[in-house]
Amino acid sequence: MRGMGLACPPLFIDMKTIKTLVEDIYNLFSFNPVTMSEEEVDKYIDNFGEMVKLHTKKFLYDEESVDKKLRLSQIGKPDRQLWFNINLNKEREEIPPSTRIKFLYGYILEEFLLMCAAIAGHDVKDQQKEVDVGGVIGHQDCVIDGVLVDVKSASTSSFRKFKQHKLTEDDPFGYIAQISAYAQANGLKEAAFLAIDKSTGEIVLTPVHSMEFINAEARIEHLKRMVISDTVPDLCYDPVPDGKSGNFKLPVGCVFCSHKRECWANANGGAGIRVFEYAQGKRYLVQIGKEPDVREVIDW
Repeated sequence: MRGMGLACPPLFIDMKTIKTLVEDIYNLFSFNPVTMSEEEVDKYIDNFGEMVKLHTKKFLYDEESVDKKLRLSQIGKPDRQLWFNINLNKEREEIPPSTRIKFLYGYILEEFLLMCAAIAGHDVKDQQKEVDVGGVIGHQDCVIDGVLVDVKSASTSSFRKFKQHKLTEDDPFGYIAQISAYAQANGLKEAAFLAIDKSTGEIVLTPVHSMEFINAEARIEHLKRMVISDTVPDLCYDPVPDGKSGNFKLPVGCVFCSHKRECWANANGGAGIRVFEYAQGKRYLVQIGKEPDVREVIDW
């Protein structure tokens, strides 16, 4: 439901290209006069306010349900995670309130970027357009100046991957597969991520060219066969060293997965994941050579 109602660019502004998108958004906040009329700006701000209202009410009132269908937004996730999504009968893992707040303001920041793009004179259209690839449905973010764009709010470490064009090397959330599917559904050979650092406000546009796309149709056909198989796929990731302690912890792709208990049930000699409370937050250990000298979280 992101960004409804921003489809028409202001008619009196020369059509721009996506190459200047970030610069144009920054210019809105550089004490340069906004060329759009105040009336037009108000329309975009009002729309932004409506989207904030919708997102907030969804978080306050809507109960999260377990979705047993494949979605285009999921096709880049590891096979094992998707197999558990479809086949494991369990209630959705409760998300901590602080994490839900973080998700909410992430959505709000993404809406803010779309509003700014429109006010800066760029052609923002096809928001949340439903697309279909191989019978799997998804909703793209938008098309800006003729380029398929996926908007992301990111932590500083994740933002660095967008800024340094490293996402193809380290993509635990499957963003490349997701944007590939949206672009291919539209018959487009170019796409881009518009990302904002949630901590610093820095913005970057990261192009994704067709040579970096995955074959979304082939991936979906594989997933359709995989999720109905009785064979559970292999672990998604190997554990990673926890500094120089000799211990091993969950990789980031597993930390945020709701199936980590079941998936790593054989960790620590069959005891499962052990969780410890460090100053930086919880750490999920799967192999312990040296007992941590911090509090262990028993009920997690």
